[in-house]
Amino acid sequence: MNLIFRPIPLALYAMTSLTMPSLTLAAATLETLESVTILGDSEDVKTFPGSGAVVSTALEEDVITDVNQALRAVPGIYIKQEDGEGLRPNIGIRGATSERSEKITLLEDGILAAPAPYSNPAAYYFPTIQRMSAIEIIKGAPLLRYGPQTTGGVVNLVSTPIPETSGGSVTSLFNDRGDQDLHAVYGQRLQDGDDQYLWQIETVQSDYAGFKDVDRSDGGTGHDLQDYVVKFGWSNDRQSLLFKGQYSEEISDETYLGLTDVDFAANPNRRYGLSVIDQMRNKHDGLSITHTFNWTTDLRQTTVAYHNTFARDWFKLSGGGSIVEAANGGDASAQAILDGTDDTTGLNYTHNNRAYVSEGVGSRLNLLAGAHELELGFRVHQDEMDRFQPIEVYDQVNGSLVFQSEIDPVGENNRLEEAEALTVWLADDWQATEKLNTQMVLRFEDVASSRVEYSDPDRATVDATRSNSSSEILPGASFTYDLQDNLQVLAGVHKGFSPLGGGATAEEEAETSVNYEAGVRYNQDDQTLEAIGFYSDFSNKAENCSLAAPCSNGDTSGRFVTGEAQIMGLELQAQKLFAFDNFVLPVSLAYTHTQAEITSSDNGFSEGDTLKDIPENVLSIRTGIETASGWNTYLTAAYADAVCSVTGCETNGDRFDETQSLATVDLASHIQVNENVQFIVKADNIFDTQNIVSRAPDGARPNKPMTLSAGVKVAF
Repeated sequence: MNLIFRPIPLALYAMTSLTMPSLTLAAATLETLESVTILGDSEDVKTFPGSGAVVSTALEEDVITDVNQALRAVPGIYIKQEDGEGLRPNIGIRGATSERSEKITLLEDGILAAPAPYSNPAAYYFPTIQRMSAIEIIKGAPLLRYGPQTTGGVVNLVSTPIPETSGGSVTSLFNDRGDQDLHAVYGQRLQDGDDQYLWQIETVQSDYAGFKDVDRSDGGTGHDLQDYVVKFGWSNDRQSLLFKGQYSEEISDETYLGLTDVDFAANPNRRYGLSVIDQMRNKHDGLSITHTFNWTTDLRQTTVAYHNTFARDWFKLSGGGSIVEAANGGDASAQAILDGTDDTTGLNYTHNNRAYVSEGVGSRLNLLAGAHELELGFRVHQDEMDRFQPIEVYDQVNGSLVFQSEIDPVGENNRLEEAEALTVWLADDWQATEKLNTQMVLRFEDVASSRVEYSDPDRATVDATRSNSSSEILPGASFTYDLQDNLQVLAGVHKGFSPLGGGATAEEEAETSVNYEAGVRYNQDDQTLEAIGFYSDFSNKAENCSLAAPCSNGDTSGRFVTGEAQIMGLELQAQKLFAFDNFVLPVSLAYTHTQAEITSSDNGFSEGDTLKDIPENVLSIRTGIETASGWNTYLTAAYADAVCSVTGCETNGDRFDETQSLATVDLASHIQVNENVQFIVKADNIFDTQNIVSRAPDGARPNKPMTLSAGVKVAF
């Protein structure tokens, strides 16, 4: 098997600044050049005019190698696991469901990170969590500064900042299955008069054997990943320039084929021999240049140009879900095919081979004008997905796969999808009174998309075309009001928008919603309490269909509108630090209750049918013991309800359309040997609980079993 990546020409961008009249400049010190944040730190969250969260110290304290573990501590977020390792997370926020994280806006350092955010946003690429210093989440009206997905929320992954002084660290982690994780980073700042020069190099190296066993095979089911990042920067008292380059490649022996319920109950970590040749290979590279300029002490301009490419070939069995479904229904022949005891012919293994480009340039002006902080910004963006998917045909003979032929890609398997978008936004953060803060945002999105399908491998003949264009004006407003020094209320409303994607037809309309939130915050000393209610009203709740996340009507491509819908819920968050003579005890809680229902539909659903992939209850409790000696231990318990795998599963009577609830407990402990050396011990899922956490794509899938790890971090 060879990768069949088709080359896509790279575009070169020139950095430009907006032309402005000459202004009198006052002395000003720029913020330290480092990773780009969109929210700030945990203190900023406490007064943010909307709901949000920052996960930072817990990334290191809990030794996070799976972004799902980090996000479970944030209320309003839904996680659907798939591979147990977090390679391709399925993240949903409030009204945005979790299919391949395509209904949220995913950023790295404030730059769009999905492979093709407008035409194909499904996150088959996800930035490596080990090289992140923080995760920022924004919900509510303020997210309209970002996009294109503006219904549920924004997730910004903040990469490792360049250190204040020369230095770095190496963290090495091993587990009981022989898996290895290595994270190394080193950076330096050099001062030359008024000029400061910065640079940093970083890498993550992961070698995982996996936790599943393939029938009749000694092959692994894990992954190998290498990720490299370089940063170069320069700044003086008036402007700064930061270049960032990233490259990663991954080989993972992952499959879409799950298990029957009977086989799952016997051994959740089994994989059928039909999946022995399934494998994902991908490569990602990203370039960005960020320039900031202080026109005055009150006026700053930030300009960004970015170019990302992603190529992947996921070679895997197609149609395995129908065999699993038949076996679940009692078909003995289907079960024998899964077991490898019956021969079968005509098994299709598809090179799900696609290449993506995402690139753009944008600029924003930030102006302080009395009690107002104004922001005016724009972004010109284009992305594309080139799909070229040959099919290899195999027979199963005596439990082994025997190659028969290859089918050239035509039609849906040989297509090019593109999108172009112009975005403009205006925001006003107004401190109206000492107690009242308001934030108003107006966003304009103009999107044009197209698809071309070809009837021959050489693309000499066009088979079919389609296109779509949409323009949306998205207003939003939010406020906070201080009832007391430590008690604050907040509320907001905004219009949400989800682009149609490259496969949309001319008559289709983009998914839109009206989203509300209201709540109360209490902050005093070492304790925080927050309760926020949210409500999203959809006129046309839509699902994007794919093999990874089939739509509720069974389609694996295109788009399916389930109808009018409402998603409402309550988010609770509490934090408290208990201090004792020789140690402190941090305690935090995050809880989300959600009701997600169809209110009207012309597509076979009834009022009250539950939307898929949204759990009713999600709970996370985290505590720990921090000592003066540097021996710190943290414990996290997490719970999530079962979910529907298709909309309306509670009324169709099919138990195979619902997952199982899951409760797990994780532990991480750090022993500080000296100023520079720290030992790490970690235990994930310490009670070894494994349930059916997903039924997509093709059968029952488990979470990761109990995993014991140990390692060391050396700073220098």
